[in-house]
Amino acid sequence: MKQEQFGSPPVVAELVGAAGAQASATHDSGYVPPPGYSERLTNADLAPLQDQHWGAYNIFAFWMSDVHSVGGYVFAGSLFALGLSSWQVLVALLVGIGIVNFFCNLVARPSQATGTPYPVMCRISFGVLGANLPAIIRGLIAVAWYGIQTYLASAAFVVVLLKFAPTLAPYADVHRFGFVGLSYLGWAGFGVLWVLQALVFWNGMETIKKFIDFAGPAVYAVMFVLAGWMVYKAGWKNIGLNLGEVKYSGWHAVPVMITAISLVVSYFSGPMLNFGDFSRYGKSFRSVKVGNFWGLPVNFLAFSLVTVITTSATLPVFGQLITDPVQTVSRIDSPTAVILGALTFMIATIGINIVANFVSPAFDFSNVAPRHISWRAGGMIAAVGSVFITPWNLFNNPAVIHYTLDMLGSFIGPLYGILIIDYYLIKRQQVVVDDMYSMEPGKRYWYSNGVNRAAVAATVLAAVTSATCVLVPALGPLANFSWFIGLFCGGLFYYLFCANARRAQPAV
Repeated sequence: MKQEQFGSPPVVAELVGAAGAQASATHDSGYVPPPGYSERLTNADLAPLQDQHWGAYNIFAFWMSDVHSVGGYVFAGSLFALGLSSWQVLVALLVGIGIVNFFCNLVARPSQATGTPYPVMCRISFGVLGANLPAIIRGLIAVAWYGIQTYLASAAFVVVLLKFAPTLAPYADVHRFGFVGLSYLGWAGFGVLWVLQALVFWNGMETIKKFIDFAGPAVYAVMFVLAGWMVYKAGWKNIGLNLGEVKYSGWHAVPVMITAISLVVSYFSGPMLNFGDFSRYGKSFRSVKVGNFWGLPVNFLAFSLVTVITTSATLPVFGQLITDPVQTVSRIDSPTAVILGALTFMIATIGINIVANFVSPAFDFSNVAPRHISWRAGGMIAAVGSVFITPWNLFNNPAVIHYTLDMLGSFIGPLYGILIIDYYLIKRQQVVVDDMYSMEPGKRYWYSNGVNRAAVAATVLAAVTSATCVLVPALGPLANFSWFIGLFCGGLFYYLFCANARRAQPAV
């Protein structure tokens, strides 16, 4: 029996020795489920880990890879263009990322203690079969973002090509040489990035760990050099931390600051939900917490400041405010700088795509049919699916991407709220790991034919509530808080449903 202490109640994870030994395998070849484990619920990738060896730096590097991307650059800059003064933005940023850090520690604990990924951990709340609901929802969100991030990274690749082969410019014109909304050159760039990401992913989690250990610091090095060069060209007196006119002061700034806090939390909501896919590799919960601290509050604050300084310098240097780092790099006269900068941001975007949008659906889709879908197969399903949704069309149509992703995102808050309420308040951090892999009626997570109807009902009701805030114009001011609304409603509904179920049970 394995006991972990967190707070007052103990976490009880009853691990069978054979299960741990089998889980150390990295491939499905020759994997035989331990006695009592159903083949419908387990394979070598979903089974509880025995070898948990990631340290604080590995978790720190995970967050660096998650933050350091073209999307992260644009998002960080957007916070400083809300009409707030720089100190107000910094306060909102620190509060928001502090909330993210707190929630990540909460969701990291159960997976680190049991060595299980997010979709398996959901079985304690949704049932061994009902867990496919949150797994599929998270997987679909990852597929959409995987395609969009691959498209953004391919744009950096195309910039490099055009810089050194301007004769290819006609093939970048979608109207002359295009297919399904993307130019021939765009297809070439997308294909190259698609294959590169697949190669990194296919080599397994150890290769992914090595890649993100390298990618995060590499991006920082280039970011600091780029910021230094831009400041040198612009002059320090021409640099400011406000990327827009300051419109709010005093108490009028408070609602905008609260909105900024919510935007920060929402930006990290996807990786935060399935962070257990990575915390399960942590050698200790302390290592995970230390990695989260350096990777979230410290890292995000530093990255945001460097981003704003670089963006602010584009106005005096180039005569216009440029929020896209790839475009900033492309304006530099040095060919070497263009190559280094574009390739670095390309690597950065690959990093966030793998950690946030490849690993998650790999576990999620594998959870649906473990006998037939391995971790690698699950990831490739997501990769192939990302092509068919033509992400460039999504990205270029703000209305479509807004409603598609916001509707899916309305489920993230409820799923998170249910998992946390169930683990900490309902189950009191007591988890029987073996029962998460059992199809035997009567086991703890069998519920009703493998599904906990309370969790499903709470998810649907909370998601409808959250989505209503996004879709109904009159509730527009609440749209930026849909994650928090979903979190609160999902947790509350689930707790009430479970309480009613307990009261309805006959006395023994």
